[in-house]
Amino acid sequence: MLPEKIYSPSDYIPIIIQSSIVLGFVITAMLLTHLLGPKRKTKQKLLNFECGIEGMGNARSPFSVKYFLIAILFVLFDVEVIFMYPWAVNFRELNILGFVEMLIFSFVLLSGFVYIILKRAFVWEK
Repeated sequence: MLPEKIYSPSDYIPIIIQSSIVLGFVITAMLLTHLLGPKRKTKQKLLNFECGIEGMGNARSPFSVKYFLIAILFVLFDVEVIFMYPWAVNFRELNILGFVEMLIFSFVLLSGFVYIILKRAFVWEK
């Protein structure tokens, strides 16, 4: 068994230097753009602007829950796919046990997707 490496404060100096440079750059850039940038506040400039379309109505109006459902399902399946990348990279080292575990994982993921389709979560019309 290898002895555990003990880190000293001097081991963190490169990280502190890099973080200081990045933070200094961000603060400097924000201050310079604020100080040197044009300051023309007109009525037209202060209006809300969304994709070239004039704003209309109340922004707090209710809309379908389907938008949230689709967004949550996308995030759920997107994050689950991320778990497959380390498995693919270490495929040879994981042997047959890793393969079986990924088959189980894929089956659970696929069964959830089939359940969503059977519940008609992607159907927009009533």
